[in-house]
Amino acid sequence: MKNEISTFIHQVYFWQKDAESKTDLARLILGLKTLQKIEVIKGFHIGTPAQSQDSDIDRSYSVSLLVSFDDAKDEKLYQAHPIHMKFVEDCGHLFSKVKVYDSLQVPFGPLN
Repeated sequence: MKNEISTFIHQVYFWQKDAESKTDLARLILGLKTLQKIEVIKGFHIGTPAQSQDSDIDRSYSVSLLVSFDDAKDEKLYQAHPIHMKFVEDCGHLFSKVKVYDSLQVPFGPLN
């Protein structure tokens, strides 16, 4: 796995069931870290809400995951991968809500 942005971006935001539990947050992050072993991943980032001063920033989530792939085919392989399935099985009880955003890179070209 390289740490680079690829054509297909998979962004996931998790809200913990028990938002105050540091133990549950640690377990969720540990579970997310196991996903980086999936071979088709090209870039990987786990984060928590930044404490910026911008009032437009949504900090209601507990943890986020950003994963990049070469294409939608690789993202589909990721979804069905046994490591991903085990993460869902082992950690699904830790979050009450999840939002997923997938996007494809817009080709670069002339500005006009």
